[in-house]
Amino acid sequence: MAINEYFRQPIKMQNKLLSFLCAFFLIALTLVILHSCANIASPSGGDYDVTPPVVKKTTPNFNALNVKTKTIVIEFDENIKIEKPMEKVIITPPQRNFPIIQAIGKKAIIKLEDELQPNTTYTIDFTDAIVDNNEGNPLENFSISFSTGDNLDTLAVSGKVLAAMNLEPEQGIYVGIHSNLHDSAFTKLPFERISRTDSRGNFTIRGMAPGKYKIYALNDLNRDYKYDNPQETIAFLDSVISPSTAPAVRQDTIFNKDDSTKIDTIKTVSYTQFLPNNVLLRSFLSDFQRQYLQKYERPEPYKLMLYFAAPTTLPTFKLLNPPVENDDWYIKETSRYNDTITLWITDSLIYKTDSIRMKINYVRTDSANRNFLYTDTIHFTYRPPKEKKSTSSKEKEKEEQIIRFLSLQHNIQSNHEIYQPIRLEFEQPIINFDSTHVKLFIEKDSVFEPVNYKIIKDTLNIRKYELRPRWEPGGKYRFLVDSAAFKSYYGLWNNKIDQNFSVKSLEQYGNLLIVMYGLPENKDVYVELLDKSDKPIRKTLVKKNEAKFQDLHPGTYYARLFIDENGDGEWTTGNYEEKRQPEEVYYYPRYYEIRAYTDHEESWDINEVPITQQKPLEITKNKPEEKKRRNPEADRTSTSSSRSTNPFLQNPF
Repeated sequence: MAINEYFRQPIKMQNKLLSFLCAFFLIALTLVILHSCANIASPSGGDYDVTPPVVKKTTPNFNALNVKTKTIVIEFDENIKIEKPMEKVIITPPQRNFPIIQAIGKKAIIKLEDELQPNTTYTIDFTDAIVDNNEGNPLENFSISFSTGDNLDTLAVSGKVLAAMNLEPEQGIYVGIHSNLHDSAFTKLPFERISRTDSRGNFTIRGMAPGKYKIYALNDLNRDYKYDNPQETIAFLDSVISPSTAPAVRQDTIFNKDDSTKIDTIKTVSYTQFLPNNVLLRSFLSDFQRQYLQKYERPEPYKLMLYFAAPTTLPTFKLLNPPVENDDWYIKETSRYNDTITLWITDSLIYKTDSIRMKINYVRTDSANRNFLYTDTIHFTYRPPKEKKSTSSKEKEKEEQIIRFLSLQHNIQSNHEIYQPIRLEFEQPIINFDSTHVKLFIEKDSVFEPVNYKIIKDTLNIRKYELRPRWEPGGKYRFLVDSAAFKSYYGLWNNKIDQNFSVKSLEQYGNLLIVMYGLPENKDVYVELLDKSDKPIRKTLVKKNEAKFQDLHPGTYYARLFIDENGDGEWTTGNYEEKRQPEEVYYYPRYYEIRAYTDHEESWDINEVPITQQKPLEITKNKPEEKKRRNPEADRTSTSSSRSTNPFLQNPF
């Protein structure tokens, strides 16, 4: 319609046409908006960032001399974060007052709180604490050094710390050095230079001067950088180390930019190697424990119990109230290391007394960690439990008719293990053990015939006995204990036990023979079989370079051995005061798969694999942390290539 004709129309028609055009316009606009919303796409951000931050400038300069400032500023090409600075950033010489470490935009700022030491090389090792702000790509192995004097010390030593008992990597433990070679330096002086182990137990102490040093590891509980607490885990090296350098080469792999699965170039790069780089420290916790009487109680009128905080020598007792002239009023029962002691009172006049007062002499540790003989007087009071209210005379009469028997526990199973003896434990000490009332039979042609056995009384627990027959594989047995055969000191008689059971056949077991190589001469060696949780389940003494394990359940086993230096049959920890290293431990680097009714013969050379690589990863609890990579393609890039792009990174060790 022409414009002139439009204005000639009546006003009403003009308004209708205008309304139609507006509605059409709004509908069209809505459809356009809906179409646009239905096709929203994420904006392209370009290539995925896999590169760590790059250092642009440091103040003071890298390897600067005669530095006076306590504020260190490092500028990067992008915004950064500092992860876990208290754990990951290592400053040496060690600082008594922890510095202020913060990230502000593209800068890392460190403000030292301690006064600067003169003529000293300072090293700030960030490990992998610095990451870019967006993707979290870590700048690994980055450190900066400067000196407050005219010379910069550049030597370094590196190695690994493993737990001596089980070769677990020690994570987050300090490793430090002393140029003072006296043994007392470790206990009286703070470390001169330190490092801290990573998740693999690895450490590197940087900024060392030429000279001779002793090296130690320390789980520093009070952060004074010296061994002044026997509860701190430590390690020490018997020999003296002297840091040095040597020329070396490495192979750097550069992958194709277009296809990261293909290798573009392999370069041979020369660098300076810092030695020694294979220091092995075996950490341990001293066998020192504070000794004191932890608690005591009287759970029954005739039973006194004492609990000590640590293994101790056997204490002595004297009854004060009621008074006695001799020590035949009790029977003593102890744990293996005397940390739990039970006194069974056999004199009825004494255990019927409500309050008992006793003098005890035992070993106690003072505030200077020295043990001394301490005399104490302790009181035992028995409070009987509250009686339950009986609702009727019938219930009370029923309770009185219940016979209380002396409990007798045993370990017999319906399908008994062929290597297990029969173990018996009475609830209370018995007056006399007569073995004629304990019978064992084997079924022969549907008739049970008696079986001879050897009986052994436990030397520590007077209530325990062990029956050792010669089991017949697959045999069917009957175990019988006569009723009222044993009476306790407190008037209880045992109930009858009559149980049939069978012993497993040899077809259900496997045998393992390990032929050993590389063992030291004239020393006892024990091999332990371990389950999948690194827990020992069997142990045997190596004889004629052979470790024999019979009657093993089918399954997967791991193995470790220890050199029994003191001949006590147990692994023994170290002691720094005595300059005694913990007993050496080795792990079989693989596993044994035992099959039923099969004899397995294996060989084990304990020196075939370096000790730092022996423990199988499957049973290692402190597994190494994986590098955080948000893009899988980043795993294919060369770490050495990224290192070479940063001139502030030190040479690898």
